[in-house]
Amino acid sequence: MRLTMPSRHRNPDEFPTVQLFLLAIVRLAEPIALTSIFPYAWPLIKRFKIGSEDDASFYAGLLISSFSLAEALMGMYWGSLSDRIGRKPVLLVGCVGTMFSMLMVGLAPNIWVALLGRAIGGLLNGNIAVIQTMVGELVTKREHEPKAYSIMPFVWSIGTIIGPAIGGTFADPHETFPDTFPKGSLFEKFPYLLPNLICAGMLLMSILLGYFLLEETHPDMQPRVLLPDTTFLSENTPLIETSDAMKRPAVDLRDENYGTIRSIDGVDTSGASTKNVEKRPDLNVFTNKRIMAVVLALSIFTYHSMTYDHLLPIFLEDDRAPLSHAVGLFDHFSPFYSPGGLGFSLQAVGMIMAIQGLIALFMQAVVFPIMAERMGVHRLFIFVTLFHPIAYAIMPSLLFVPEQLLYPALYLFLTIRNFFGILVYPLLLILIKEATPSLTILGKVNGLAASASAACRMVAPPVAGYLYAMGRRMDCTALAWYGSTFVAILGAIQCFSVTRSKARERSANSLKAGGIPASEMSDSDAV
Repeated sequence: MRLTMPSRHRNPDEFPTVQLFLLAIVRLAEPIALTSIFPYAWPLIKRFKIGSEDDASFYAGLLISSFSLAEALMGMYWGSLSDRIGRKPVLLVGCVGTMFSMLMVGLAPNIWVALLGRAIGGLLNGNIAVIQTMVGELVTKREHEPKAYSIMPFVWSIGTIIGPAIGGTFADPHETFPDTFPKGSLFEKFPYLLPNLICAGMLLMSILLGYFLLEETHPDMQPRVLLPDTTFLSENTPLIETSDAMKRPAVDLRDENYGTIRSIDGVDTSGASTKNVEKRPDLNVFTNKRIMAVVLALSIFTYHSMTYDHLLPIFLEDDRAPLSHAVGLFDHFSPFYSPGGLGFSLQAVGMIMAIQGLIALFMQAVVFPIMAERMGVHRLFIFVTLFHPIAYAIMPSLLFVPEQLLYPALYLFLTIRNFFGILVYPLLLILIKEATPSLTILGKVNGLAASASAACRMVAPPVAGYLYAMGRRMDCTALAWYGSTFVAILGAIQCFSVTRSKARERSANSLKAGGIPASEMSDSDAV
């Protein structure tokens, strides 16, 4: 009688559909929760009566950015902790922290409690790094990476569409739905509690799904043999299946590499000199040039991408100045004469932002996998980063487009921007995984990347807003766009410092010579 049962491990050669789906559900609740505050941040601050009404936008920006500041301080810590105790506990703590943060903001009697709530959410949240790490550990075949790494940005985009909709619809429900939420109710005293409760409920569902169904992905915490609870164990119970041992030998003694140990990039850690040896892997994150180059590229991208997200609604809503105010004949065509914005209504801007979200979803779901497969990860990264500055430089020219062509031109420019911006982010995630010399520090590396990105997200809005305000006084709102263009140009120069290991380059070249796309190279091919 056979007491051992076959292991129920997931087949590493198959695409991890179920686990990525569960991870996506856990991920979806977070952007919904974090962006739901955007529509009501300004009236919330005015309700707190801090300073003059003109200062409300500053304090609203401070309230929103406080989460990113706290996240930047703790991102690397949570990534490192996940390397020691596992990904799943850190992920669930992040969800609990965000849920607690939502309740604090919804029940905040003053700005200081609201700021504390947002900061606590950021301090307890290391989920960006942990989720990226879990995706990297779930996906073991290189041909699956483009598809897998496009899922989380796709989910994030969906969340950033749903989140503001919840915040705008359910904020101050006493005014919007007076019959359901009458005078004297809890929601009149705390008018912004309801959207936070809805988001907290979504986070609770994510926590329960993650706790019961999500697998731990840390490679050192995987069970070796899974036995049913009814299995009787004794000294005669075989713990290793041996019936087919001769048919499937564990090692090939004839292999010339038998007796050596290789790391991810084909490094012989035993010290022997073989043709696959390059150098010992550098496990110090801060001295590893490949890791720091990718993290710097991610930071530059995050900065100028955040400036675009901040400037776009302002530029769309700002009053449109008549171009007849130009002094000379050629002032209409001067890149340094760009007064005001496009003068769209708030409702029109909402529609434009929704359509931009749909464009982003199309780029992530359809365009990215095709482009990554045809060009390969590294080449596509160089291409989109090199031409990314165009997306910012062309925006001021919308001021000179005839009104009947304004919408088509705007959607064309948004498509160009989303093509470059949406494609580059999952590419950077893949490159971070490739640059990491050992899976034992993958969480720490992703934590560093998340902290650097959060710091850039914190700095970008006030800098871009200051440049726009200064340019507005000079009849040159293009100044803010040109500032973003300059940073994107720096990124285009820096992207050439992001290199692949020589082993991966040799494998990619040999596979390409054999007619195999570079994106279909498996991890074993790289060594």
